[in-house]
Amino acid sequence: MHRTGIYEAKNNFSALVELVEKGEEVRITRHGKEVVRMLPMRRKPVITDEQIARELDQIDALHKVIKPGPGWRELRDEGRQE
Repeated sequence: MHRTGIYEAKNNFSALVELVEKGEEVRITRHGKEVVRMLPMRRKPVITDEQIARELDQIDALHKVIKPGPGWRELRDEGRQE
């Protein structure tokens, strides 16, 4: 974490942004009290086509193993008298 006064932050803004881009937190103070906190943006994870294909293959394999149970009509009609 890096702390700096507002005057110094104004003069060194580009350097502070570079620190934040590297993952560091920067706090800017005015008269010793924190007034601004600069945090790095959270990046969304990137999913590759290979990962998607692998996941789909696993889903297909799971579908082959799972045996379907009774359908909704059978469950509905279960216990009904005709």
